[in-house]
Amino acid sequence: MTATRRVIVEPRGRPSLFTRVLVPFVAILGAAAIGALLLAATGHPPGEAYANMLESAFGSDLAIVRTLISATPLILTALAAAVAFRMKIWNIGAEGQLYLGAIAASGVALLGGGTWPAVLAIVGALVAGVIGGAGWAALAAFPRAYLRTDEVITTLMLNFVALYLMNYLIFGSKSFWRDKERLSFPSGRFIPDDTFLPTVWLRLHIGFVIACAVALLLWWLLRSSTWGFDLRVIGDSVPAARYAGMQVPRTIVWVLIVSGAIAGLAGAVLVLGTTHALQPGGLAIGLGYTGIVVAAVSRSNPLTIVPAAILIAGLTNAGTALQILEVPNDIVVLLQGLALLLVAAAEFLLHNRVRIAWRPASTAEEASAA
Repeated sequence: MTATRRVIVEPRGRPSLFTRVLVPFVAILGAAAIGALLLAATGHPPGEAYANMLESAFGSDLAIVRTLISATPLILTALAAAVAFRMKIWNIGAEGQLYLGAIAASGVALLGGGTWPAVLAIVGALVAGVIGGAGWAALAAFPRAYLRTDEVITTLMLNFVALYLMNYLIFGSKSFWRDKERLSFPSGRFIPDDTFLPTVWLRLHIGFVIACAVALLLWWLLRSSTWGFDLRVIGDSVPAARYAGMQVPRTIVWVLIVSGAIAGLAGAVLVLGTTHALQPGGLAIGLGYTGIVVAAVSRSNPLTIVPAAILIAGLTNAGTALQILEVPNDIVVLLQGLALLLVAAAEFLLHNRVRIAWRPASTAEEASAA
C-alpha cells in the first residue's frame, strides 16, 4: 500500500506585536545575505556595495530627503491599491489614475498660478488631481458594479489609454499643457513657482506629510468606521453582505472611486512637488505598478505601507551610488525583488502554518491506479 501526501495550510494564532515587527526585519536581512552572495559571485565587494547603498539612501540629511521625496507618491499609489484590495477588488489602474491626476493638477496649476492666491492654486490643483483620478477609476467602477465586468482587465487597459493621452498632450499636439517655446524637443509647460508644494525640511515638500496623513486616515477608516466594516464583510462573503442588507454595487463603486482618488492625489503631488510640469518621462516610471507590490507585501495595512515604500524608494535611489562601483542596475532591481519576495513569504508564514500530511492510499485507489 502506497501513501499520498498533500500540503495543508492552517491559520496560526495572532502573533505578538514584537513578532510582527521582528519578522520583516529578519526577512530583509535574509534578502541582504542572499544579495551579498550574488554580489560576491559577480565580482563586486558586498560590504562596500551595501555601505554605498546605505550612504546614498539614508547616510545624510539630503539623502534622507531624497528618499522620502521618492517614497511620497509610492505611499499614495500603494494606499490606492490597498483600499481596493481590502474588499478583494483588484484595482490595477493606479498607474493610469496617477496620470489623470497629474494632467488635472497641472492644468489647474497652469490656469491659476500667478493669478489666484497661492494657497487657493495649490489646494485647487490637489483637488483637481483627486477628481481626475477618481473620475478615471469611475470608468471601471460602474461596469464592475452593475455589469460584472472584470476590473483587472478594465483598469489595466485604462492605464494604456491614460498613458497615450498624456503622451498625446505633450508629444502629439499643441495642447495647453505643452511648452510651445521649446521646439527642439516636446516638453510640458512648467507650472508657476507659487503652485509648488511648500517645503517642511530642506527640500522635502508637504506632500510627504499629506501621504502619511492619508495613511493614518485610511487606517482608521478601514479599522473603525462602518464603511471599513462593510468592505471587510463584502470582501469575505458577498452573499452574506447582501443578506445583511449591504449595498454591494454602491460600495464597489465607492471603493474604486476612493482608490482612484488617492492615486490621482499621487499624480498631483508628483507634479506640484517634483516634476513641476506634465512630463511623461518623469511620471511614467511605474509607480502605480510598484505600489501594487508594496500594498501586497504590506498585507494592505496602511501603516505598514509607509515604511515599506520608504525602503523601496531607498533601494531605488541607491542604484545611482552602485554605478560608481560598476554594479549593474539590474542588481538593485534584483535586491528589491528579493526583499519583497522574502517579506511576503515571511508575512504568509507568520499568519499560516504549512505542513505535509501523509495519507495511506486505499486498496480501491491502488486498484484503479493499476
